[in-house]
Amino acid sequence: MTIRVVIADDQMMVREGFSVLLNAMPDIEVVGEAVNGREAVARVRELAPDVVLMDIRMPELNGIEATREIVAADAAAKVLVLTTFDLDEYVYQALRAGASGFLLKDASARQLADAVAVVASGEALLAPSVTRRLIHEFSRLSDTPRLMPSAHAAYGELTERETEVLVLIAQGLSNAEIAARLIVAESTVKTHVSRILVKLGLRDRTQAAVFAYEARLVTPG
Repeated sequence: MTIRVVIADDQMMVREGFSVLLNAMPDIEVVGEAVNGREAVARVRELAPDVVLMDIRMPELNGIEATREIVAADAAAKVLVLTTFDLDEYVYQALRAGASGFLLKDASARQLADAVAVVASGEALLAPSVTRRLIHEFSRLSDTPRLMPSAHAAYGELTERETEVLVLIAQGLSNAEIAARLIVAESTVKTHVSRILVKLGLRDRTQAAVFAYEARLVTPG
């Protein structure tokens, strides 16, 4: 299946460059562009893409608010945040708003395509080592946990095994790695992950990881 992508960035060179790189990939098609967050929300509504490459700093409506609106509208599109610096507090805010991951703007064509594919699949955290470091940093700087209200209310419904899986998700492990760690089938892990997301009312694994850090299930280190 072809992954449909919308690129939202106020810099024309970034949009055109990413469009050329992605359209050169066999299973990816850029179906639209947006110059600000407001246009990005409109394009998602109009084009129903699988992935949105979302710059954070844009006029009219920034990438964080645009991400929040897309998630609130229950759009199927996964948001991949574009940033210049990997330790950027705005990126952390975007993850909390519902972004599925982030990508540095100087990424190679292969990294860009891989990132789009990973986010579209929802199977794993994007660049787990970097994402973990970012979440560690801003969890550490937070004086008090800022739990997602719906997730916090439902946290007690998780079983002991589901809590264990949630911690491993936050540590950046893939389904296969979690299965090996727990000595269970990968299909069993997928079932646990699905139940965790449903019970906590979370969008994907990235939000689950953020929740685990904010709930202090995993401590910054």
